[in-house]
Amino acid sequence: MKGGQDMVRVRMAPSPTGFFHLGNARTALFNNLFAKKQKGAFILRIEDTDNERSKKEYETVIIEALRWLGIRYDEGPDSGGPYGPYRQSERTKIYRAYLEQLTAEGRVYHCFCTKEELEAERESQLLAKQPPRYGGTCKKISPEECAAQKTAGKESVLRFGVDDARGKIQVIDMIRGSMEFDPRLIGDFVIAKDLDTPLYNFAVVVDDFLMKISHVIRGDDHISNTPKQLLLCEALDFDPPLFAHLPMILNTDKTKLSKRENEVSVLEYRALGYLPEALVNFLGLLGWNPGGDREIFSLEEMQELFHMDDVHKGGAVFDMRKLQWLNGMYIRKKDVVTLTDMCIPYLCEAGYLAEEGSESAREYRIPATGERVSRQTLENIVRGEHERMKTLKDIVQLAGYFFQKELFIDAEILQWKECSRAETAHALTCAHDTLFRMQKSDFTSLQIEKNLKEMIVAQGLSNGAVLWPLRVSLTGLRASQGPFDVAAILGKEKTLQRILAAHDTL
Repeated sequence: MKGGQDMVRVRMAPSPTGFFHLGNARTALFNNLFAKKQKGAFILRIEDTDNERSKKEYETVIIEALRWLGIRYDEGPDSGGPYGPYRQSERTKIYRAYLEQLTAEGRVYHCFCTKEELEAERESQLLAKQPPRYGGTCKKISPEECAAQKTAGKESVLRFGVDDARGKIQVIDMIRGSMEFDPRLIGDFVIAKDLDTPLYNFAVVVDDFLMKISHVIRGDDHISNTPKQLLLCEALDFDPPLFAHLPMILNTDKTKLSKRENEVSVLEYRALGYLPEALVNFLGLLGWNPGGDREIFSLEEMQELFHMDDVHKGGAVFDMRKLQWLNGMYIRKKDVVTLTDMCIPYLCEAGYLAEEGSESAREYRIPATGERVSRQTLENIVRGEHERMKTLKDIVQLAGYFFQKELFIDAEILQWKECSRAETAHALTCAHDTLFRMQKSDFTSLQIEKNLKEMIVAQGLSNGAVLWPLRVSLTGLRASQGPFDVAAILGKEKTLQRILAAHDTL
């Protein structure tokens, strides 16, 4: 273990400058899996040194998303610990001390070059087919001239001086193996706007050292930062952590995951009706596989099975169909009572249902009709769609017809195969008359099925000729749960009304 440590300590260090997206969530998950497998600690650190872009609401979303996913971090409120999450904005005095140290040692200098000057230098290098890097103009400024420019109020930043004569910078990556970087291609890089405003590459090095981070597990978009951070560790005489860079998440066409497609806030997936355990399972398999064909894993099972050797080097493809399949599998694991609780908010959001009363005496009303609906009826509705749901929000599309006052019925859909309109009208009349003669107390799915099938035989009709238009009459859909269950849930009065309304369209 680095620095003589005997405990694995990893960290998730998001910036609160935007939504907590899938890449962030997967990084947090892999850090959690590695730490728990090694009986170590997983730290959350908010890197909010960018005062202009950092916002408190983004930090709130980060914490809420981790809590929803069930990815617990140590030394924070979710664990009951007295610390965390750590915030870089609360540690500026610590960074200042190390910046002053490097400045006093001549490793850091003030750079007064303007953005226009830097851009002109870059364009010139590109035209000369040279790698763009800072040429070191301000490195030659004497201490007296530097002081004079500062006194004159000229803006500057702090650059770390890179020794071009040193050898290649070697990174031993736990996933990618050995990588080498030429310091001449890096050049002197900016590490702070001023002594009180450190930038990412500097603050992260100080924090990782002081927090005794043993392993840095992050996305491969950070690979270019790693040699810079190793140079700073060397200058500060810090033992560096071990690094592991996770493969990029790709769209199905192998392009980088884009915000336009799937790279949205993790909490947006919650709003769309995905279960946290399904999303965690899915994210765990984005670049990692313990071997075999198994695809369903709980968080605890992944923590037990996780090894960095099983993480892939190549990009991991985000397949929405796979996520929907996994989500459907987890939905089917839910009992109907629990699933109903989970579906009700989506029905309310769609305006199909209204909750009333206290939590201990909850009542439900259908706004479109004003009628009360029992909890048992809601559970029956959900039970009928249980096997077909891929997301919780699907309940709105699949079962919305139960809550509508009137349905739009397409007369063309009503007809079964080669049946004429007249034959369809006759079938609906027979079904209506059969159900009309039933007692309300007998209006159950089993009894409805028995009576209708007896009528079909007696009238010399086919099942499809009757049951297809009956189901469309009750739901308005080409595909839905069976007409016997739908009729039983709707009740006798509403069932007869819908049959008559459909008959009138023919």
